[in-house]
Amino acid sequence: MRRLVVALAVLVASVGLAPVPTQAAPAAAGFSTAYQRIPGAGGTEIGAVVLTPTGQGAGPFPLVVMPSSWGVPNLEYVGQGSKLAKAGFQVISYSSRGFWDSAGGIDIAGPPTVADVTEVIDWAAEHTPADTSRVASVGISYGAGISLLASAQDPRIKAVGALSGWADLIASLNPNDTVNLQAVAALLALGNITGRPGPEMRSLQTKFVTGDFDGAISEATALAPIRSATTVADRINANHPAVFLANAFEDSIFPPTQYTDFFTKLTGPKRLLLAHGDHATPEVTGAIGLPNEVWDELAPWLQHFLTGAENGADDEAPVQLKSQRNVWRSYPNWASVGSTKTSYLTKPTGLSRTGSLQAKASTGWSNGIGPGIPTVADSGVVLISGALQGLLSIPVGVATPLVDRTFAGVWSGPAYSSKTVVNGAPRLHVTVTPSARDTSLFAYLYDVDAFGFGSLVSHKPYTLRGATPGQPKTLDLRLEATSWEVPAGHHLVLVVDTVDPRYLGRSSLGSTVSFSSPAADPSWLSVPVA
Repeated sequence: MRRLVVALAVLVASVGLAPVPTQAAPAAAGFSTAYQRIPGAGGTEIGAVVLTPTGQGAGPFPLVVMPSSWGVPNLEYVGQGSKLAKAGFQVISYSSRGFWDSAGGIDIAGPPTVADVTEVIDWAAEHTPADTSRVASVGISYGAGISLLASAQDPRIKAVGALSGWADLIASLNPNDTVNLQAVAALLALGNITGRPGPEMRSLQTKFVTGDFDGAISEATALAPIRSATTVADRINANHPAVFLANAFEDSIFPPTQYTDFFTKLTGPKRLLLAHGDHATPEVTGAIGLPNEVWDELAPWLQHFLTGAENGADDEAPVQLKSQRNVWRSYPNWASVGSTKTSYLTKPTGLSRTGSLQAKASTGWSNGIGPGIPTVADSGVVLISGALQGLLSIPVGVATPLVDRTFAGVWSGPAYSSKTVVNGAPRLHVTVTPSARDTSLFAYLYDVDAFGFGSLVSHKPYTLRGATPGQPKTLDLRLEATSWEVPAGHHLVLVVDTVDPRYLGRSSLGSTVSFSSPAADPSWLSVPVA
Protein backbone atom coordinates (compact mmCIF):
# COMPACT_ATOMS: atom_id res chain seq x y z
CA MET A 1 0.00 0.00 0.00
CA ARG A 2 2.81 2.41 0.92
CA ARG A 3 4.66 1.64 -2.33
CA LEU A 4 1.50 2.39 -4.31
CA VAL A 5 1.07 5.82 -2.73
CA VAL A 6 4.76 6.65 -3.13
CA ALA A 7 4.60 5.65 -6.79
CA LEU A 8 1.52 7.77 -7.36
CA ALA A 9 3.15 10.75 -5.67
CA VAL A 10 6.22 10.40 -7.88
CA LEU A 11 3.99 10.12 -10.94
CA VAL A 12 2.12 13.27 -9.98
CA ALA A 13 5.42 15.11 -9.67
CA SER A 14 6.73 13.75 -12.97
CA VAL A 15 3.79 14.77 -15.14
CA GLY A 16 4.32 18.44 -14.65
CA LEU A 17 2.82 19.56 -11.39
CA ALA A 18 6.01 21.50 -10.75
CA PRO A 19 6.80 23.79 -13.70
CA VAL A 20 10.53 24.36 -14.22
CA PRO A 21 11.33 27.99 -15.05
CA THR A 22 13.70 28.66 -17.96
CA GLN A 23 16.77 30.88 -17.72
CA ALA A 24 15.47 33.06 -20.51
CA ALA A 25 12.47 34.42 -18.61
CA PRO A 26 11.50 35.24 -15.03
CA ALA A 27 10.17 32.25 -13.19
CA ALA A 28 6.40 31.97 -13.32
CA ALA A 29 4.49 31.36 -10.12
CA GLY A 30 4.41 27.61 -9.68
CA PHE A 31 5.37 24.96 -7.18
CA SER A 32 7.55 21.94 -6.66
CA THR A 33 6.31 18.58 -5.47
CA ALA A 34 8.01 16.10 -3.15
CA TYR A 35 7.03 12.97 -1.28
CA GLN A 36 8.22 12.93 2.33
CA ARG A 37 8.14 10.67 5.37
CA ILE A 38 7.42 13.00 8.27
CA PRO A 39 7.87 11.91 11.91
CA GLY A 40 4.47 12.19 13.58
CA ALA A 41 3.58 11.90 17.24
CA GLY A 42 5.77 9.34 18.97
CA GLY A 43 7.98 9.11 15.87
CA THR A 44 5.31 7.38 13.77
CA GLU A 45 6.07 8.04 10.11
CA ILE A 46 3.47 9.97 8.15
CA GLY A 47 3.36 9.79 4.35
CA ALA A 48 2.99 13.28 2.88
CA VAL A 49 2.96 15.17 -0.39
CA VAL A 50 4.73 18.52 0.06
CA LEU A 51 3.94 21.36 -2.36
CA THR A 52 6.33 24.30 -2.17
CA PRO A 53 5.78 27.60 -4.05
CA THR A 54 8.34 28.44 -6.76
CA GLY A 55 8.87 31.66 -8.65
CA GLN A 56 7.32 33.57 -5.75
CA GLY A 57 10.37 34.60 -3.80
CA ALA A 58 12.10 32.81 -0.97
CA GLY A 59 9.19 32.97 1.44
CA PRO A 60 8.38 32.37 4.18
CA PHE A 61 4.96 31.22 3.00
CA PRO A 62 1.85 30.65 5.09
CA LEU A 63 1.35 26.94 5.74
CA VAL A 64 -1.70 24.83 4.95
CA VAL A 65 -1.74 21.38 6.56
CA MET A 66 -4.26 18.93 5.09
CA PRO A 67 -4.98 15.64 6.94
CA SER A 68 -6.66 13.09 4.69
CA SER A 69 -10.20 11.80 4.94
CA TRP A 70 -11.04 8.38 6.39
CA GLY A 71 -9.73 5.74 4.00
CA VAL A 72 -8.27 8.24 1.50
CA PRO A 73 -4.53 8.71 0.82
CA ASN A 74 -2.52 11.93 0.79
CA LEU A 75 -3.19 12.54 -2.91
CA GLU A 76 -6.73 13.55 -1.95
CA TYR A 77 -5.94 17.27 -1.86
CA VAL A 78 -3.19 17.54 -4.47
CA GLY A 79 -5.54 19.25 -6.96
CA GLN A 80 -6.64 21.92 -4.51
CA GLY A 81 -3.22 21.97 -2.91
CA SER A 82 -1.62 22.85 -6.25
CA LYS A 83 -3.91 25.88 -6.52
CA LEU A 84 -2.99 26.98 -3.03
CA ALA A 85 0.72 26.49 -3.70
CA LYS A 86 0.50 28.58 -6.87
CA ALA A 87 -1.22 31.25 -4.75
CA GLY A 88 1.73 31.36 -2.38
CA PHE A 89 0.95 28.78 0.31
CA GLN A 90 3.25 26.05 1.54
CA VAL A 91 1.05 22.94 1.45
CA ILE A 92 1.45 19.56 3.13
CA SER A 93 -1.19 16.95 2.31
CA TYR A 94 -0.73 13.76 4.30
CA SER A 95 -2.34 10.37 4.87
CA SER A 96 -3.89 10.26 8.32
CA ARG A 97 -2.28 7.94 10.88
CA GLY A 98 -3.02 4.26 10.27
CA PHE A 99 -4.16 4.71 6.66
CA TRP A 100 -2.33 3.86 3.46
CA ASP A 101 1.34 4.87 3.65
CA SER A 102 1.20 6.37 7.14
CA ALA A 103 2.31 4.09 9.95
CA GLY A 104 0.57 3.46 13.25
CA GLY A 105 -2.96 2.32 13.88
CA ILE A 106 -6.30 4.04 13.31
CA ASP A 107 -7.24 5.56 16.65
CA ILE A 108 -10.45 7.30 15.48
CA ALA A 109 -9.03 10.83 15.77
CA GLY A 110 -7.42 10.09 19.11
CA PRO A 111 -4.72 12.25 20.71
CA PRO A 112 -1.82 10.85 18.61
CA THR A 113 -3.69 11.54 15.36
CA VAL A 114 -4.46 15.09 16.47
CA ALA A 115 -0.86 15.60 17.65
CA ASP A 116 0.36 14.60 14.18
CA VAL A 117 -0.86 18.00 12.94
CA THR A 118 1.50 19.76 15.34
CA GLU A 119 4.36 17.45 14.37
CA VAL A 120 3.79 18.22 10.69
CA ILE A 121 3.87 21.94 11.47
CA ASP A 122 7.12 21.50 13.39
CA TRP A 123 8.63 19.53 10.51
CA ALA A 124 7.59 22.21 8.03
CA ALA A 125 9.37 24.85 10.12
CA GLU A 126 12.65 22.96 9.72
CA HIS A 127 12.37 21.60 6.20
CA THR A 128 10.30 24.06 4.14
CA PRO A 129 10.09 27.84 3.69
CA ALA A 130 6.89 27.85 5.76
CA ASP A 131 5.91 30.59 8.15
CA THR A 132 4.60 28.50 11.03
CA SER A 133 3.15 31.50 12.80
CA ARG A 134 0.55 31.57 10.01
CA VAL A 135 -0.97 28.09 9.70
CA ALA A 136 -4.27 26.67 8.48
CA SER A 137 -5.49 23.13 8.98
CA VAL A 138 -7.93 22.06 6.28
CA GLY A 139 -9.67 18.78 5.59
CA ILE A 140 -12.75 16.88 4.51
CA SER A 141 -14.58 14.43 6.78
CA TYR A 142 -11.97 12.76 9.03
CA GLY A 143 -9.52 15.50 8.10
CA ALA A 144 -12.11 18.10 9.10
CA GLY A 145 -12.59 16.62 12.55
CA ILE A 146 -8.84 16.33 13.06
CA SER A 147 -8.35 19.95 11.97
CA LEU A 148 -10.91 21.27 14.46
CA LEU A 149 -9.39 19.28 17.30
CA ALA A 150 -5.88 20.40 16.36
CA SER A 151 -6.94 24.05 16.48
CA ALA A 152 -7.71 23.57 20.17
CA GLN A 153 -4.21 22.20 20.79
CA ASP A 154 -1.96 24.38 18.63
CA PRO A 155 -2.31 28.19 18.77
CA ARG A 156 -0.25 28.53 15.58
CA ILE A 157 -3.33 27.42 13.66
CA LYS A 158 -4.95 30.71 12.67
CA ALA A 159 -7.56 29.32 10.26
CA VAL A 160 -9.49 26.09 9.91
CA GLY A 161 -11.38 24.66 6.95
CA ALA A 162 -13.57 21.81 8.23
CA LEU A 163 -15.67 20.38 5.42
CA SER A 164 -18.25 17.62 5.99
CA GLY A 165 -16.80 16.92 9.40
CA TRP A 166 -18.04 16.30 12.88
CA ALA A 167 -17.98 18.34 16.04
CA ASP A 168 -19.89 15.80 18.15
CA LEU A 169 -19.02 12.19 17.33
CA ILE A 170 -21.77 10.50 19.34
CA ALA A 171 -24.48 12.88 18.13
CA SER A 172 -23.38 12.00 14.60
CA LEU A 173 -23.13 8.21 14.73
CA ASN A 174 -25.55 7.45 17.57
CA PRO A 175 -28.18 10.20 17.31
CA ASN A 176 -30.67 10.10 20.17
CA ASP A 177 -29.44 6.64 21.23
CA THR A 178 -30.05 5.21 17.74
CA VAL A 179 -26.99 3.73 16.03
CA ASN A 180 -26.52 4.83 12.43
CA LEU A 181 -25.98 1.21 11.38
CA GLN A 182 -25.22 1.74 7.71
CA ALA A 183 -22.74 4.56 8.37
CA VAL A 184 -20.87 2.69 11.10
CA ALA A 185 -20.67 -0.47 8.98
CA ALA A 186 -19.36 1.50 5.99
CA LEU A 187 -16.71 3.27 8.08
CA LEU A 188 -15.50 0.04 9.67
CA ALA A 189 -15.31 -1.73 6.32
CA LEU A 190 -13.40 1.10 4.65
CA GLY A 191 -11.03 1.42 7.59
CA ASN A 192 -10.11 -2.26 7.41
CA ILE A 193 -9.62 -2.15 3.65
CA THR A 194 -7.44 0.97 3.55
CA GLY A 195 -5.74 0.99 6.93
CA ARG A 196 -4.75 -0.76 10.11
CA PRO A 197 -7.19 -0.50 13.02
CA GLY A 198 -5.66 0.48 16.33
CA PRO A 199 -6.74 -0.96 19.70
CA GLU A 200 -9.73 1.37 20.07
CA MET A 201 -11.14 0.57 16.66
CA ARG A 202 -10.47 -3.17 17.03
CA SER A 203 -12.33 -3.27 20.33
CA LEU A 204 -15.30 -1.35 18.98
CA GLN A 205 -15.65 -3.39 15.83
CA THR A 206 -15.33 -6.68 17.71
CA LYS A 207 -18.32 -5.70 19.84
CA PHE A 208 -20.15 -4.43 16.80
CA VAL A 209 -19.74 -7.51 14.62
CA THR A 210 -20.52 -9.90 17.48
CA GLY A 211 -23.79 -8.13 18.24
CA ASP A 212 -22.75 -6.51 21.51
CA PHE A 213 -24.24 -3.20 20.42
CA ASP A 214 -24.81 -1.90 23.93
CA GLY A 215 -21.18 -2.60 24.76
CA ALA A 216 -20.03 -0.86 21.58
CA ILE A 217 -22.22 2.16 22.32
CA SER A 218 -20.95 2.37 25.88
CA GLU A 219 -17.33 2.20 24.75
CA ALA A 220 -17.88 4.73 21.96
CA THR A 221 -19.59 7.10 24.37
CA ALA A 222 -16.54 6.99 26.63
CA LEU A 223 -14.14 7.57 23.72
CA ALA A 224 -16.11 10.34 22.02
CA PRO A 225 -15.65 13.44 24.21
CA ILE A 226 -11.91 13.93 23.58
CA ARG A 227 -12.58 13.22 19.91
CA SER A 228 -15.29 15.90 19.59
CA ALA A 229 -14.51 19.55 18.97
CA THR A 230 -17.62 20.65 20.84
CA THR A 231 -15.95 19.38 24.03
CA VAL A 232 -13.01 21.74 23.53
CA ALA A 233 -14.89 24.68 22.04
CA ASP A 234 -13.64 26.92 24.85
CA ARG A 235 -10.04 26.10 23.97
CA ILE A 236 -10.69 26.73 20.29
CA ASN A 237 -12.22 30.08 21.20
CA ALA A 238 -9.21 30.90 23.36
CA ASN A 239 -6.88 30.25 20.41
CA HIS A 240 -9.21 32.33 18.21
CA PRO A 241 -8.75 30.67 14.80
CA ALA A 242 -11.00 31.71 11.91
CA VAL A 243 -13.22 28.65 11.48
CA PHE A 244 -14.84 27.83 8.14
CA LEU A 245 -17.44 25.05 8.33
CA ALA A 246 -19.31 23.42 5.44
CA ASN A 247 -21.64 20.45 5.34
CA ALA A 248 -24.50 18.84 3.44
CA PHE A 249 -28.08 18.83 4.68
CA GLU A 250 -28.43 15.13 3.86
CA ASP A 251 -25.00 14.11 5.18
CA SER A 252 -25.62 10.50 6.24
CA ILE A 253 -22.49 10.22 8.41
CA PHE A 254 -22.04 13.63 10.04
CA PRO A 255 -25.46 15.35 9.87
CA PRO A 256 -25.74 19.14 9.94
CA THR A 257 -27.36 19.95 13.31
CA GLN A 258 -24.30 18.87 15.29
CA TYR A 259 -22.35 21.37 13.14
CA THR A 260 -24.85 24.19 13.64
CA ASP A 261 -24.72 23.61 17.40
CA PHE A 262 -20.94 23.85 17.34
CA PHE A 263 -21.03 26.91 15.10
CA THR A 264 -23.12 28.80 17.65
CA LYS A 265 -20.49 28.08 20.34
CA LEU A 266 -17.68 29.71 18.37
CA THR A 267 -16.81 33.27 19.32
CA GLY A 268 -14.08 34.02 16.78
CA PRO A 269 -14.36 34.67 13.04
CA LYS A 270 -16.58 31.97 11.58
CA ARG A 271 -18.48 30.95 8.47
CA LEU A 272 -21.05 28.19 7.89
CA LEU A 273 -22.06 26.92 4.44
CA LEU A 274 -24.80 24.29 4.10
CA ALA A 275 -26.00 22.84 0.80
CA HIS A 276 -27.90 19.76 -0.29
CA GLY A 277 -26.06 16.50 -0.86
CA ASP A 278 -24.57 13.62 1.06
CA HIS A 279 -21.30 13.17 2.87
CA ALA A 280 -18.54 15.27 1.20
CA THR A 281 -20.44 15.60 -2.10
CA PRO A 282 -20.62 19.43 -2.00
CA GLU A 283 -16.83 19.81 -1.85
CA VAL A 284 -15.22 16.63 -3.18
CA THR A 285 -14.76 17.97 -6.72
CA GLY A 286 -12.87 20.94 -5.33
CA ALA A 287 -10.38 18.71 -3.53
CA ILE A 288 -9.16 17.37 -6.87
CA GLY A 289 -8.91 20.88 -8.28
CA LEU A 290 -12.17 21.31 -10.19
CA PRO A 291 -14.28 24.47 -9.81
CA ASN A 292 -16.28 24.21 -6.61
CA GLU A 293 -18.45 26.65 -4.66
CA VAL A 294 -17.21 25.62 -1.23
CA TRP A 295 -13.50 25.75 -2.02
CA ASP A 296 -14.01 28.99 -3.96
CA GLU A 297 -15.23 30.49 -0.67
CA LEU A 298 -12.61 28.78 1.48
CA ALA A 299 -9.56 29.91 -0.53
CA PRO A 300 -10.22 33.66 0.01
CA TRP A 301 -10.95 32.88 3.67
CA LEU A 302 -7.44 31.41 4.01
CA GLN A 303 -5.92 34.29 2.06
CA HIS A 304 -7.51 36.87 4.34
CA PHE A 305 -6.83 35.25 7.68
CA LEU A 306 -3.31 34.01 6.90
CA THR A 307 -1.99 36.86 4.77
CA GLY A 308 -4.21 39.81 5.67
CA ALA A 309 -5.43 40.18 2.08
CA GLU A 310 -8.28 42.69 1.88
CA ASN A 311 -10.46 40.50 -0.31
CA GLY A 312 -13.77 40.92 1.50
CA ALA A 313 -13.79 37.38 2.92
CA ASP A 314 -14.49 38.74 6.38
CA ASP A 315 -17.40 40.81 5.09
CA GLU A 316 -19.43 37.84 3.82
CA ALA A 317 -22.50 36.77 5.79
CA PRO A 318 -21.50 34.20 8.44
CA VAL A 319 -24.33 31.78 7.54
CA GLN A 320 -25.10 30.79 3.95
CA LEU A 321 -27.73 28.19 3.06
CA LYS A 322 -28.46 26.73 -0.35
CA SER A 323 -31.96 25.40 -1.04
CA GLN A 324 -32.78 22.35 -3.12
CA ARG A 325 -33.59 24.84 -5.91
CA ASN A 326 -29.94 26.00 -5.84
CA VAL A 327 -30.73 29.39 -4.31
CA TRP A 328 -28.21 30.72 -1.79
CA ARG A 329 -29.53 32.81 1.10
CA SER A 330 -27.38 34.63 3.65
CA TYR A 331 -27.91 35.35 7.37
CA PRO A 332 -25.97 37.09 10.14
CA ASN A 333 -26.25 34.12 12.53
CA TRP A 334 -27.93 30.74 12.88
CA ALA A 335 -30.76 32.06 15.06
CA SER A 336 -31.96 34.30 12.24
CA VAL A 337 -32.33 31.71 9.47
CA GLY A 338 -36.07 31.17 10.11
CA SER A 339 -38.96 32.22 12.31
CA THR A 340 -40.86 29.42 14.04
CA LYS A 341 -44.38 28.50 12.93
CA THR A 342 -46.07 26.07 15.32
CA SER A 343 -48.80 23.62 14.33
CA TYR A 344 -50.62 21.29 16.71
CA LEU A 345 -51.19 17.59 16.12
CA THR A 346 -54.78 16.33 16.07
CA LYS A 347 -56.13 12.80 16.45
CA PRO A 348 -55.76 10.71 13.28
CA THR A 349 -59.31 9.99 12.08
CA GLY A 350 -61.34 8.79 9.11
CA LEU A 351 -60.66 5.97 6.72
CA SER A 352 -57.19 7.34 6.05
CA ARG A 353 -56.37 7.60 9.78
CA THR A 354 -54.60 10.90 9.14
CA GLY A 355 -54.33 13.69 11.69
CA SER A 356 -54.02 17.38 10.98
CA LEU A 357 -51.38 20.01 11.65
CA GLN A 358 -53.47 22.99 12.71
CA ALA A 359 -53.05 26.39 14.35
CA LYS A 360 -55.15 25.57 17.43
CA ALA A 361 -54.13 23.10 20.13
CA SER A 362 -55.98 19.78 20.10
CA THR A 363 -55.85 17.72 23.29
CA GLY A 364 -57.34 14.68 24.96
CA TRP A 365 -56.72 12.23 22.14
CA SER A 366 -54.58 9.11 21.74
CA ASN A 367 -53.53 7.10 18.69
CA GLY A 368 -51.76 3.73 18.86
CA ILE A 369 -49.57 1.96 16.31
CA GLY A 370 -47.74 -1.36 16.18
CA PRO A 371 -43.91 -1.14 16.28
CA GLY A 372 -41.45 -3.38 14.48
CA ILE A 373 -42.97 -3.31 10.98
CA PRO A 374 -41.48 -0.99 8.35
CA THR A 375 -43.58 1.35 6.25
CA VAL A 376 -42.80 2.95 2.90
CA ALA A 377 -41.44 5.95 4.80
CA ASP A 378 -37.68 5.85 5.40
CA SER A 379 -34.59 8.05 5.23
CA GLY A 380 -32.94 6.40 2.23
CA VAL A 381 -29.54 4.77 1.81
CA VAL A 382 -26.31 6.07 3.32
CA LEU A 383 -24.06 7.93 0.83
CA ILE A 384 -26.48 7.34 -2.06
CA SER A 385 -29.80 9.01 -1.34
CA GLY A 386 -28.30 12.33 -0.27
CA ALA A 387 -25.95 12.33 -3.24
CA LEU A 388 -28.91 11.87 -5.58
CA GLN A 389 -30.61 14.84 -3.93
CA GLY A 390 -27.55 17.06 -4.07
CA LEU A 391 -26.22 16.14 -7.52
CA LEU A 392 -29.37 15.27 -9.48
CA SER A 393 -32.20 16.82 -7.41
CA ILE A 394 -33.73 13.37 -6.89
CA PRO A 395 -35.15 13.34 -3.35
CA VAL A 396 -36.04 10.43 -1.11
CA GLY A 397 -39.70 10.06 -2.02
CA VAL A 398 -42.86 8.55 -0.60
CA ALA A 399 -46.47 8.10 -1.63
CA THR A 400 -48.09 9.24 1.60
CA PRO A 401 -51.40 7.40 0.98
CA LEU A 402 -49.40 4.15 1.01
CA VAL A 403 -47.93 4.72 4.48
CA ASP A 404 -49.62 2.02 6.57
CA ARG A 405 -51.32 3.80 9.46
CA THR A 406 -51.33 0.59 11.46
CA PHE A 407 -47.60 1.04 11.89
CA ALA A 408 -47.18 4.82 11.61
CA GLY A 409 -48.73 8.05 12.79
CA VAL A 410 -49.44 10.53 9.98
CA TRP A 411 -50.34 14.21 10.24
CA SER A 412 -51.00 16.53 7.29
CA GLY A 413 -50.84 20.33 7.17
CA PRO A 414 -52.73 22.78 4.97
CA ALA A 415 -51.53 23.66 1.48
CA TYR A 416 -49.37 26.76 1.22
CA SER A 417 -50.82 29.60 -0.85
CA SER A 418 -47.34 30.78 -1.87
CA LYS A 419 -43.81 29.42 -1.93
CA THR A 420 -42.49 28.87 1.59
CA VAL A 421 -38.89 28.20 2.58
CA VAL A 422 -38.35 25.78 5.46
CA ASN A 423 -35.08 27.11 6.88
CA GLY A 424 -33.50 25.57 9.96
CA ALA A 425 -34.29 22.58 12.15
CA PRO A 426 -37.97 21.57 12.64
CA ARG A 427 -38.96 20.34 16.10
CA LEU A 428 -41.51 17.77 17.24
CA HIS A 429 -42.99 17.72 20.74
CA VAL A 430 -45.27 14.76 21.44
CA THR A 431 -46.25 12.46 24.30
CA VAL A 432 -45.64 8.77 23.64
CA THR A 433 -46.58 5.72 25.69
CA PRO A 434 -44.68 2.50 24.84
CA SER A 435 -45.60 -0.98 26.02
CA ALA A 436 -41.95 -2.12 25.76
CA ARG A 437 -38.83 -0.91 27.53
CA ASP A 438 -37.04 -0.12 24.26
CA THR A 439 -38.73 1.41 21.21
CA SER A 440 -37.26 3.34 18.29
CA LEU A 441 -39.19 6.12 16.60
CA PHE A 442 -38.38 7.79 13.28
CA ALA A 443 -39.85 11.16 12.39
CA TYR A 444 -40.00 12.27 8.75
CA LEU A 445 -41.12 15.63 7.37
CA TYR A 446 -42.25 15.59 3.74
CA ASP A 447 -43.04 18.21 1.13
CA VAL A 448 -46.17 16.71 -0.45
CA ASP A 449 -48.05 17.63 -3.63
CA ALA A 450 -51.79 17.50 -4.26
CA PHE A 451 -51.58 13.83 -5.31
CA GLY A 452 -49.90 12.71 -2.11
CA PHE A 453 -46.38 12.25 -3.49
CA GLY A 454 -43.80 13.55 -1.05
CA SER A 455 -40.13 14.53 -0.97
CA LEU A 456 -38.19 14.05 2.24
CA VAL A 457 -37.33 17.44 3.75
CA SER A 458 -35.82 16.25 7.04
CA HIS A 459 -35.84 13.35 9.47
CA LYS A 460 -34.47 12.19 12.82
CA PRO A 461 -34.43 9.00 14.92
CA TYR A 462 -35.16 8.71 18.63
CA THR A 463 -34.87 5.57 20.75
CA LEU A 464 -36.66 5.22 24.06
CA ARG A 465 -34.38 3.08 26.24
CA GLY A 466 -35.34 1.60 29.57
CA ALA A 467 -38.79 3.17 29.51
CA THR A 468 -41.44 2.10 31.99
CA PRO A 469 -44.07 0.18 29.97
CA GLY A 470 -47.38 2.00 29.97
CA GLN A 471 -45.86 5.19 31.37
CA PRO A 472 -46.29 8.32 29.16
CA LYS A 473 -43.06 10.03 28.15
CA THR A 474 -42.64 13.44 26.57
CA LEU A 475 -40.50 13.35 23.46
CA ASP A 476 -38.74 16.50 22.25
CA LEU A 477 -37.15 15.78 18.92
CA ARG A 478 -35.20 18.17 16.76
CA LEU A 479 -35.09 17.09 13.13
CA GLU A 480 -32.08 17.80 10.93
CA ALA A 481 -31.57 21.30 9.57
CA THR A 482 -32.57 22.06 6.01
CA SER A 483 -33.23 24.83 3.51
CA TRP A 484 -36.17 23.63 1.45
CA GLU A 485 -38.48 25.55 -0.87
CA VAL A 486 -42.05 24.24 -0.60
CA PRO A 487 -43.97 25.28 -3.74
CA ALA A 488 -47.37 26.93 -3.60
CA GLY A 489 -50.08 24.28 -3.45
CA HIS A 490 -47.88 21.79 -1.60
CA HIS A 491 -48.24 20.94 2.07
CA LEU A 492 -46.13 19.39 4.82
CA VAL A 493 -46.78 15.89 6.13
CA LEU A 494 -45.32 14.45 9.33
CA VAL A 495 -44.84 10.68 9.55
CA VAL A 496 -43.61 8.85 12.64
CA ASP A 497 -42.94 5.11 12.42
CA THR A 498 -40.71 2.60 14.21
CA VAL A 499 -38.34 1.05 11.64
CA ASP A 500 -35.74 2.59 9.32
CA PRO A 501 -33.16 0.43 7.49
CA ARG A 502 -30.44 3.02 7.97
CA TYR A 503 -30.49 2.65 11.75
CA LEU A 504 -30.18 -0.06 14.37
CA GLY A 505 -33.73 0.12 15.72
CA ARG A 506 -34.96 -1.32 19.03
CA SER A 507 -38.66 -1.74 18.24
CA SER A 508 -40.16 -5.15 18.90
CA LEU A 509 -43.02 -6.98 17.23
CA GLY A 510 -46.07 -7.47 19.40
CA SER A 511 -45.52 -4.28 21.38
CA THR A 512 -47.46 -1.03 21.00
CA VAL A 513 -46.75 2.67 21.19
CA SER A 514 -49.34 5.41 21.34
CA PHE A 515 -49.13 9.12 20.58
CA SER A 516 -51.22 11.51 22.64
CA SER A 517 -51.78 15.20 23.38
CA PRO A 518 -52.52 15.85 27.06
CA ALA A 519 -54.52 18.95 27.97
CA ALA A 520 -51.63 20.31 30.03
CA ASP A 521 -49.04 19.60 27.34
CA PRO A 522 -50.36 19.64 23.75
CA SER A 523 -48.38 17.92 21.02
CA TRP A 524 -46.96 20.17 18.32
CA LEU A 525 -44.63 20.51 15.35
CA SER A 526 -42.65 23.72 14.90
CA VAL A 527 -41.24 24.54 11.47
CA PRO A 528 -38.79 27.44 10.94
CA VAL A 529 -39.62 29.38 7.79
CA ALA A 530 -37.69 32.17 6.08
